[in-house]
Amino acid sequence: MSAHEPIDGVGYASNRLDMDRMYRFQRHIYDASRRFYLLGRDRLIADLKVPAGGSVLEIGCGTGRNLVKAARAYPDARLFGFDISDEMLKTAASAIWKAGLTDRVRIAQGDALAADPLVMFGERSFDRIYFSYALSMIPRWSAALSHALDLLSPQGELHIVDFGQCENLPHGAKALLFRWLRRFDVEPRAAIHPAVVQLASQSGRPCSFASGFRGYSWHLCVGASRNGVHHCRGDAGEAT
Repeated sequence: MSAHEPIDGVGYASNRLDMDRMYRFQRHIYDASRRFYLLGRDRLIADLKVPAGGSVLEIGCGTGRNLVKAARAYPDARLFGFDISDEMLKTAASAIWKAGLTDRVRIAQGDALAADPLVMFGERSFDRIYFSYALSMIPRWSAALSHALDLLSPQGELHIVDFGQCENLPHGAKALLFRWLRRFDVEPRAAIHPAVVQLASQSGRPCSFASGFRGYSWHLCVGASRNGVHHCRGDAGEAT
């Protein structure tokens, strides 16, 4: 869940350092603590429906938790991930090695707006790309979405799970949650839904939206181009 924006060489280095400071110690307890409030991640992985031999990219891969689970769910897939934080990538590399997946899962350091997977991985495009609770940490999140679509294969799908607007939760609960999230530079973004719809329309792709846990999590998917073989499926419903 760690990603940030590049501004220039100095700004990018500063952002990278900020993320490393934040996660230098948090990375050791990240997965154990986040399991209670990063809801819907496993549903996102199940919804990927990766084709046999397909490629998967996670933008903001953090500790590698999702990559390991996706690799196990899709044993024929090739998985890739990048993150701006070197500290988080240390944990990801360890998790991938412990799972015995170093031959199928590759990770690299990079930012969400300008990372070049051809340079990092030798891959031009991907069958599935996903953000898992990363967009709420990226100031220029709409640019990150556009970049992700540029990396998507013609028959590919872009999946997103992130904090929603808690539209069906009590107002007090929403206010407390958002105040707490701001302490970690996390901002749930109401504009994600209309932005995804617009980007999907501009690229000639269908999209779907659903909320889970009474609006606590939002689930979006941009599917294959309309003249393609398949389209984005699925109502995430009350995802788990």
